Amino acid sequence: MANESEYLPLTEATYYIMLSLVEPIHGYGIMQNAEDISDGRVMLGPGTLYGAISKLEKEDLIKQVIPSEIVDSRRKYYVLTEFGKQVLTLEYNRIMSMAKESKEIMEKLGGK
Repeated sequence: MANESEYLPLTEATYYIMLSLVEPIHGYGIMQNAEDISDGRVMLGPGTLYGAISKLEKEDLIKQVIPSEIVDSRRKYYVLTEFGKQVLTLEYNRIMSMAKESKEIMEKLGGK
C-alpha cells in the first residue's frame, strides 16, 4: 500500500467527497452533503462524482458497503476505509497548518 502523504494534496472535490463518507452514504447523498458542508461552493455533477468514486475505490480510500438498516436498495453506499481516514486526517492537518502559517501575514494585509 502506498504512503498516505502520496495522495496529498487532495482536490477540493475529493476532499469534500471524503468528508461526506465518514458514515455510509449513497452517491446522491454525497453530492448533497458536499454542497451543504462547502456552503454551496462545491457542486458535484454525476460524472465528476462517479469518476472520483471509482478512483478512490481503486486506491483503497473508500469502499462500497451495505448498511445494516438497508434491506433492499439499488443504490450503492460508500464509506471511508481506515486508509482513507488516515489520508483525510493528513489533508485536514495540512490545510490547518497552511491556515495557521498564513494567518499572521494575512493580518498584516488587513485580513482576518
